[in-house]
Amino acid sequence: MSNTAAPTASSVSFFRPDQLAEVLDRHARWIKGQPGGVRANLAMADLEGADLSQRDLRGARLVGARLARGRLNGSNLAGADLFGVDLRDADISRANLMQTDLRGARLRAADFSDANLRGADLRAGTLEPGGTARRGAVPDAQDAESTRQIHKAALARLQTGMTAEGGIPTDLTGAVLRGANLSDADLSGAVLQNADLSGAVLNGADLTGARLNGANLSGAALDGTRFDKADMVGTRMADCDLSSTRIARAQMTRPIDSVGSELQRAIFDHERWIDSFGQRGQRADLDGTDLSRADLRNVNLSAASLRGANLSAAALTGARLMMTDLSGANLEGANLMGADLSGANLSYAVLTGADLTRVRLGPAAIKDPSGRPTGRSWAANLMGADMRGALLVGTCLVQANLSDANLDSAEMDGADLAGAKLQRATLPGRPPRRG
Repeated sequence: MSNTAAPTASSVSFFRPDQLAEVLDRHARWIKGQPGGVRANLAMADLEGADLSQRDLRGARLVGARLARGRLNGSNLAGADLFGVDLRDADISRANLMQTDLRGARLRAADFSDANLRGADLRAGTLEPGGTARRGAVPDAQDAESTRQIHKAALARLQTGMTAEGGIPTDLTGAVLRGANLSDADLSGAVLQNADLSGAVLNGADLTGARLNGANLSGAALDGTRFDKADMVGTRMADCDLSSTRIARAQMTRPIDSVGSELQRAIFDHERWIDSFGQRGQRADLDGTDLSRADLRNVNLSAASLRGANLSAAALTGARLMMTDLSGANLEGANLMGADLSGANLSYAVLTGADLTRVRLGPAAIKDPSGRPTGRSWAANLMGADMRGALLVGTCLVQANLSDANLDSAEMDGADLAGAKLQRATLPGRPPRRG
């Protein structure tokens, strides 16, 4: 198997255990300058679940490689080319990724705890130079062209995924970066939604235009960190010194006390109505209300009416929205991670790019006026909903009505679709179903 030929857009390299061991052994000799050493070229390789922990992989080529659920904990990947790599759910804790090219990488839910990402390039994936080439280490012309062709192949495979102006963004949704060193890292345009950056070192890091809604930056070191135009709706920043950050132009959450006294009263009265089984307060009628970017985390709006409401980019993590009428509502880019939408009506709602990770969209148990179960249930309704690019990882969609829904490019790893209605639905990677 060649270690030098650039793969085509459709090619995927498969390595037997003995072949992988030989590549790694020759790379180790290459690092030490010993005879027979060859730099590891695992570009576009299918290595899902592989154990590469504690390896010295400095300078290795892993462009577009599939390493989802792999183990790279404690490995030395300094200066490696990880452009467009798939490391979803991988263990990369305590690894050395200094000066590494991670542009366009798929790093969702990966564990980078205590990893060293100092100076790493985590910008969107494009064909412009990145990594060491961007910082002035100019390769020879032949090597530069080979690298460009491999990056082009990786980008072609990524085109079916999430796209953004300027390239394929690096996806760190839900990644664990606790205590990681990201000093001087370039995270401009990266997706860090619901990522755990608590205690991370982000001194001098560039997060311009990054998506940080729902991320946890509590206790992070932010000396000279740039947040210009970053989406920080629902970002937690407890115990952070912001005195030397550039954060004034970031898009922040609208606190609930900024959406008007009447809305506050409606939400308060609704929660009283729920808690008293309808004896006190009043059911909220918020049809057509503008709640965009509002901080509604953990709110209880079960059985409320929010038809046609604007909840785009709202922070709704942990919200209770059982049996809520959200038909025709705009939830584009909303963060609903862990919310309970059992039995909710989301027919023809816009949920493009929304985070519905581990959301409950199964049937809701119907109770009598005193709160006792009746033995009957009400299924969630997502008929005709626009869910393109939505995150539905681990989401419960049992018995949900997804007829005519558009789930193109949605992430559905671990989603439970038992008993769901899928007539004419557009599913990820499949054309619309007929009949």
